[in-house]
Amino acid sequence: MSRIQARLDALGLTLPAPMKAPAGVVLPFRFVRVTGTRAFVSGHGPSQADGSIAGPLGKVGRELTLEQACHSARLTGLAILGSLQRELGDLDRIAGWNRVFGMVNSAPGFNRQPAVINGFSDLILEVFGPEIGAHARSAVGMAELPFDIPVEIEAEVELRP
Repeated sequence: MSRIQARLDALGLTLPAPMKAPAGVVLPFRFVRVTGTRAFVSGHGPSQADGSIAGPLGKVGRELTLEQACHSARLTGLAILGSLQRELGDLDRIAGWNRVFGMVNSAPGFNRQPAVINGFSDLILEVFGPEIGAHARSAVGMAELPFDIPVEIEAEVELRP
């Protein structure tokens, strides 16, 4: 068993199935694109275990509390790890998390986007540790996100050659 899989098991975390797009939606892109020693991760949202979109949906600061949004960011992290696992075959291939871009579906006046995306960052640091898990990051508010998800995150990771 890989080191990262053992860590996920020890934390009681299960990676969700591949994302199930809503009926009638076509997603003409890859969730992970590997080029050389980098993997570029397309924007992901929070997923349930079966790959369907996890609620609650809506704007943070209106329909969702900060705590609910942090949980959505954590679920988004698990969805990203699931996509990376399927593409790479082994999460131990990740040598480092380079960059994370977090987007928060924000109600007017909500300005705690960094606190929301901490739900993702805390998960990555918990699973990968401070050396591999440390990453550069942005957290911004958006007027809308696809399917009314509260959080969308994209990333870039460095792979072992």
